[in-house]
Amino acid sequence: MATARFPGKSVDFSAANRTAPAPGRPRCLNGTPWILYLLEECVDNTWEYSSVVIGLVSMFCFLLSTLPQVYEAYRNGKVEEAMSFGFLFFLFSGDLTSFAGCYLTSQLPIQVITVVFYIFTDVILISQFLYYKIKNSSSRKMPLLKWMCLTWCGVATSALLALTKFIIDNSTTLDPQSTATSQSVEITGYVCGYLASVFYLCSRFPQLYKNFQRQSTEGTSYLLFVLAMMGNGTYGLSVILVLPALRGSKQNFIIKHLAWLVGSLGVLVLDFFVMVQFVMYRKNVSAKGSALLAVPEVEPLLCEEEELSVL
Repeated sequence: MATARFPGKSVDFSAANRTAPAPGRPRCLNGTPWILYLLEECVDNTWEYSSVVIGLVSMFCFLLSTLPQVYEAYRNGKVEEAMSFGFLFFLFSGDLTSFAGCYLTSQLPIQVITVVFYIFTDVILISQFLYYKIKNSSSRKMPLLKWMCLTWCGVATSALLALTKFIIDNSTTLDPQSTATSQSVEITGYVCGYLASVFYLCSRFPQLYKNFQRQSTEGTSYLLFVLAMMGNGTYGLSVILVLPALRGSKQNFIIKHLAWLVGSLGVLVLDFFVMVQFVMYRKNVSAKGSALLAVPEVEPLLCEEEELSVL
């Protein structure tokens, strides 16, 4: 789940709206207005425009990716049997470190909000996992458990919203030229980006092993991995598309986005293997269903044969 700034030429948005820009600060005269307003990026050619649009598609896919699994867990009620806790843990850790990298590298408010939404859906998935694990392992009903989970989700949501508002308000008042340690802070942010990529890569292995161990993918939503593949694929494409329009060093640009590229493309490959498991183990589900349907037809025949033998 990439959270790096959209590829393109960033511009000082406040300077772009002034009649006389400050010395050394560029103005975006031929840029696309809606991109300049929404993303504060100066996009004035087809390559960069395509890159930004595909980047938005990538973000939209990531925003929707975990929602099908939330619904599947609610419908199935056996999420603790289907999902690996390691998958949820590493996914949550990746989003937390990605959030830290997003903040330390001064990403846009829209990207901060996006990462907060990722963390929110992680909290929902982990809460569902723990709720159904406790509920299904207990022989009696526990109405208090439901209220505890709902309260936890409400508190976590409020905390995330308050944190987002604080960071956005704080980022608008900071002067990047007033701190001598801005470079070290930015480096720390990119280190967090690499850590996030490692966490995202590690998240797939527990789920792959869980599916292999069960010889089934029942209880997991394939749309979770389909949308994640679409998001990671379109993010990599958005970075590649901007390369022909770069006026600076392409090497520095790739190095700047390398952490998120490694995470996105690596997870894309691992999600392909998860989709292979969905195809392979679908036969097991069909065979199991056929066996269950055949049982009621056999039992009466056996009973009739036993009665005739007694007579």
